[in-house]
Amino acid sequence: MKKPLLDHIGIAVDDLDAAVDIYRKLGFEVDSIEEVPGFGVRVAFLPMGEGNVELVQPVAADSAMARFLEKRGPGFHHLCFRVDDIRAELAGLAEAGVQVVDAEPREGAHGTLVAFLHPKSTGGVLIELAQVDSPKSKIQNRE
Repeated sequence: MKKPLLDHIGIAVDDLDAAVDIYRKLGFEVDSIEEVPGFGVRVAFLPMGEGNVELVQPVAADSAMARFLEKRGPGFHHLCFRVDDIRAELAGLAEAGVQVVDAEPREGAHGTLVAFLHPKSTGGVLIELAQVDSPKSKIQNRE
């Protein structure tokens, strides 16, 4: 893996609209809000430097985010790093003994390809990898 570039910091929230209001008071602007059906969540992206804060609210009671909130409550959820070739990164990390949650990438927000690494292999932090130049991606690379 080349030097990682932070794409976003994921924050779990119970109420996306209320959380957006709080972050606006802190000076953040909202870049986009969308539902990500494959994950059962609604997300808001708030630009911050070269990356974003991603506020994540579950919309499906059986989603991983709903289970996370039930168990741990609102707050820090994950770090996301941009990668050029997500499949190659997953294969290399798995070969190096890193436990992956997603053996194959899934479609995330903005049409990016994403996959998660298990916190047991990453010092207790859930890490997401995102390939932002996937064919469906709507993100303009800010590098």
